[in-house]
Order: sequence, then structure tokens, then C-alpha cells
Amino acid sequence: MTAQSITTGLQLRSLIKASGELEISLARVAVAEPAADEVVVRIQGSPINPSDLGLLVGAADMTKATSSGAGDDIVVRASVPQAAIKAMAGRLDESMPVGNEGAGVVVKAGSSPAAQALMGKTVAMIGGAMYAQYRTIKAGDCLPLPDGTTAAQGASCFVNPLTSLGMVETMRREGHTALVHTAAASNLGQMLNRICLKDGVGLVNIVRSPEQAELLRGIGAKHICDSTSPTFMDDLTAALIETGATLAFDAIGGGRLAGQILSGMETAANKTAKVYSRYGSTTYKQVYIYGSLDPRPTELVRSFGMSWGVGGWLLFPFLQKIGAADAQRLRERVVAELKTTFASKYTRVVSLREALQLDNIAVYNKRSTGEKFLIDPSKAG
Repeated sequence: MTAQSITTGLQLRSLIKASGELEISLARVAVAEPAADEVVVRIQGSPINPSDLGLLVGAADMTKATSSGAGDDIVVRASVPQAAIKAMAGRLDESMPVGNEGAGVVVKAGSSPAAQALMGKTVAMIGGAMYAQYRTIKAGDCLPLPDGTTAAQGASCFVNPLTSLGMVETMRREGHTALVHTAAASNLGQMLNRICLKDGVGLVNIVRSPEQAELLRGIGAKHICDSTSPTFMDDLTAALIETGATLAFDAIGGGRLAGQILSGMETAANKTAKVYSRYGSTTYKQVYIYGSLDPRPTELVRSFGMSWGVGGWLLFPFLQKIGAADAQRLRERVVAELKTTFASKYTRVVSLREALQLDNIAVYNKRSTGEKFLIDPSKAG
């Protein structure tokens, strides 16, 4: 197929009906001709991140999902609990494209010099609707990849790299000197370790198994605390004393972990306190929740004084806050270190059709560390 003959392509879409049913399917959609400042990219890689799963499956119970049809006509269906329907009111009965970021080859370009300069180049993109064979997008939203870089290597160069860099940038801007990170053996967590090791930043890694701890040791992580260990709180407090970390980024969200981190920080702060205060230490402690691996309510047992905060943190509001110049500085670092600091590893590469197979959904919807999928829309099957 020549570039000029590209008029339609497959796109993965997610629909939640007001009746409480999720439908995931493939649709053949028109590929828009590029405007002067736009390009058309043949997508060859798009990762399945936790943020993508929030749109792809929402709050549906995928353990009881069913599938009908075959090939391009496959449809996956699952029930959404009525208690969750209100929270999804803004998307009910609207079929939505999925996929935050991706990479591929520019096969058509508009007339502007910026668009023409990208013709034939491998580029990374962010902007949604990436689980598709083709994407028409502004040239300014594309990041040209260095020569010799594959689409798979560049597919994850926005969300995880910029999130990990954003955490360190937030630490510096808010006057902290070291970090705590949960779900630390994830792709993002490994990137954050490489950044902190390179930049000399203290990092306390919280993992959920001995195997995850061993994985981090293999890349040089120093402070590793296993939340399933009976000595977890002692190990965490010791690491907090050594690093002086007073800022945490929590991917778990639910349960007691955020409160445990704050308690450990308070204990560490009191180790060096010269005067007792019934209000606790004056050291400010902050936990930012940026994920929801545990959907339960966040439990805080108030054992950490009065100088603390718990809030939410998201990448895109952060990038808007720091401004275009500083955001570009972070992107340039990602490109420069794409095959080292920001390298991503995938356990499976699937086609659009394979992404709708129930056995694959069962794996990637677990959001398990070490099970990262890449969708390659150009892949047959």
C-alpha cells in the first residue's frame, strides 16, 4: 500500500454504555489527510500503561469478560458495577479511542517545512488514539528519534520517562532532597532508579516481593524495602533516616501504605529533633498519589504529627505548570538517554487483534510488575 492510497485504518475503541456494559472492539476509521502542519504516522509500537487501562477497561470486571466474533470483528464485553457508573458519566455511550503514546514512521506530511522535515522519519508521539494503524497528528507533537532507534525503543519515551523525571524535578522545586517510590520494580521505577543513581539523588524503593527486590539490586538500587516483609517498617524507617527522604510518590493509592510512609518519615525526623513537641516534628512530609494499583480507600492512621500532606500528582498538569521551556529540557534528556536511562522492556508484543484476546487481557489488566505489553498495530495476527 502506497502512502497516497492510505484512506482508512483499524483503531481500537472502548465503549461504556449507560446500561453498565463495556465493549472493546476494532473499528475501521478514516485516516485524515494531513493539514499543512500535520503528518500521518504508521504506528509500530504503543505501550499499555496503567493510565491506558483506565480508559480501556475502566472499572469493568474483566474476570468475567466474554468475547464474540473473530479477526477484525472481535468484540470483548464485560460488566461495569453500577456503583462505578456515576464516576464515568462523562464517557457513557461514547466510543473512545485508546492509547496515550506511541511511535512509528511518518508516511505522509503536510506542506509546512516542519512537517516535510519529518517525512520518512521514525518519531515518537503523545496525544491519544495510538492503538491504531495510522495517526494524523501535528508535526509539533512528534519527537524525532535518533537514527538507528526503532519504534519499539521510542514507543514509551513520554509517559514513564517524563513521569520519572517529573518526580525528581518536583523534589527539587519543593525543597526536598531525596525520594520514596512505591511499585518501584516497574519500568517506571527502574527508570527512576537510573536517574537517581546518575544524578546522586537518594531513593527509597518499596517493592512487593523478594523477586522485585532482587531485580532492583541487579541495577544497582541501594535502599529497597519489601512491604510483605515482617520487618518492613523497621527497614523503611532505617532507609528514611539514611536518605533523609521527605517526599514520596505512591503508585498503590489504596490501603495503609501512604500512612506508613508518613509514619516512617516522622520517626526518621524525630531521630534528629533537639526539642520535643506534642504536635510532632516540624519537618514537612509529603506523599503524592499518582496511581491506583490498589483501588481501596487510602487509610491514614495519624501517627505523623501535624506537618504533612497527601495529594494527587499527574504528569500533564505538572508539565503545564513548569512551562514549555523546562518541559522541552526534560524531553531532550529523554532523547539523549533513550537507550540507557529510559530504556523500556516488554514481555509481549501483540497486534491490535491479539490485544483483544481474553488471555492477553487477563495478563496486562493485572498491572503486574514485569508484565509490560507493547501493541504493534502493524503486526499481523
